[in-house]
Amino acid sequence: MKISARNVLKGTVVSVEKGATTSHVKIEISPGQVVTASITNEAVEALKLVAGGPAYAVIKASDVMVAVD
Repeated sequence: MKISARNVLKGTVVSVEKGATTSHVKIEISPGQVVTASITNEAVEALKLVAGGPAYAVIKASDVMVAVD
């Protein structure tokens, strides 16, 4: 796989929660560290995403927000 995004995090799908049109996919990228993506149900089916399967979280954003308490 070649991709222009700089942030590619390999992990394991821990859950796929399907809604009416979109799904929330949770990918554990390291023990206790989970990234959640909102993608279409069609994409879930095309990628054959299931809990326990491998996946990549690919992050490409023009803005990154930082906050502190």
